[in-house]
Amino acid sequence: MRPLDIDDDLLPRRRHSWVSPYALPYSTHCTGGQNWHRMWINTAVLSGAFIGTLFTLELLPEDATSWNRAAISRVPMFTRWYRNIFVHNPEWDHDKFYFNYLLHPYAGAAYFMSARSNGFSFWGSMLYSAAISTVGWEFGIEAFMERPSYQDIVITPVVGSLIGEGFYRGKRAIVERGYTLLGSPVLGRIACFLLDPVNEVIDLFRGNPARDAAKVYEYERTHSHASRVTGSFIPTPNGFAMTLTF
Repeated sequence: MRPLDIDDDLLPRRRHSWVSPYALPYSTHCTGGQNWHRMWINTAVLSGAFIGTLFTLELLPEDATSWNRAAISRVPMFTRWYRNIFVHNPEWDHDKFYFNYLLHPYAGAAYFMSARSNGFSFWGSMLYSAAISTVGWEFGIEAFMERPSYQDIVITPVVGSLIGEGFYRGKRAIVERGYTLLGSPVLGRIACFLLDPVNEVIDLFRGNPARDAAKVYEYERTHSHASRVTGSFIPTPNGFAMTLTF
């Protein structure tokens, strides 16, 4: 008997136009196609998160962001943005180490996973990470406060994408174990949130194809080792012998 929560639409032979990459063998290519609808949702959510992050950074002490708020406030917002983008060149910033070399690569990995979990290839996901981190943040929201940073333009998408591919493989391993880590579903959920925060949060509201894939893996794991017994009668000089094959 098939478990009640496994239906034909969750199995690999389903006829949907888009299949979660977590239900397919690992590949650096987009073998399942890209889900553009989910990607636009992710992009809209990230855009809102950028605005919220800007307000959060505004609340931090000046020594954390290296922003001179007194000087910034003397220039109108859109004048600052135009000056930082079209008048001045990017600069080598002096932000804290954890901002430039820890938080920015992690953010780049999160942007990368926003695309990778929706069926995009490694290079397509890196391109998306670069677009979000440069156009969306460095030359977009953050430019209202400061000039774009040379380090962030490179480190966020490049290092972030390399880390992101590791995140993708890590999440695949968790999905293949039924969304568990070390046998714990709680650790599995926490780890998947840290590895793929954008998709995991949004999927609480729009459905999670990775969890569907986990059900398929669990179904196939529990049914692939089912024993099958066959029997046959073989004539012998003393009568018949029966053999059983398991």
